Amino acid sequence: MFSEDTHNEHLRRGGIEVICGSMFSGKTEELIRRLKRANYARQKVEIFKPAIDIRYSITEIVSHDSHSIPSTPVENSASIVLLTGDVDVVGIDEAQFFDDGLVTVCNQLANQGIRVIIAGLDMDFKGVPFGPIPALCAIADDVQKVHAICVNCGRTASYSHRIVADENRVFLGEKNEYQPLCRTCYNQSIQKL
Repeated sequence: MFSEDTHNEHLRRGGIEVICGSMFSGKTEELIRRLKRANYARQKVEIFKPAIDIRYSITEIVSHDSHSIPSTPVENSASIVLLTGDVDVVGIDEAQFFDDGLVTVCNQLANQGIRVIIAGLDMDFKGVPFGPIPALCAIADDVQKVHAICVNCGRTASYSHRIVADENRVFLGEKNEYQPLCRTCYNQSIQKL
């Protein structure tokens, strides 16, 4: 039989979970689902997003199908540690837009017994690993790669193809600026450029 202290210690085992994939693959939707379950379980939850992401809301993370949950916008990863306090779960959306210090922050939180759930793009529009996501996948206890549906052929899509002329790596957009493509359709589309 567990004592109360042993039971609480068991509940406080930290870890890092990464949800990654292309745009329109359901990353934020899955993040919101996990965070809402933690709320239902009466766990203390703090949720963060990069301050630059104001597409749907300044103070919420919002999925493409309009599900949302309150969040705190922050300028950099160090702010997350300062704002975390006494929590059980930390959620981080659009992690690809954070600085590389996010890896250290997530490790620190997990080592303190906090469950850290991260969602973000694993590749940019050129098919290159994006921001701290590859390093986060390497240190994660669990990685789930989610996929969209290719708008050209209906196969599983892993690429976020930018359909507007802008070469900046960070370019916030939606369906008018990006489309999910499978590997074959993505390669065909970039050969046309």
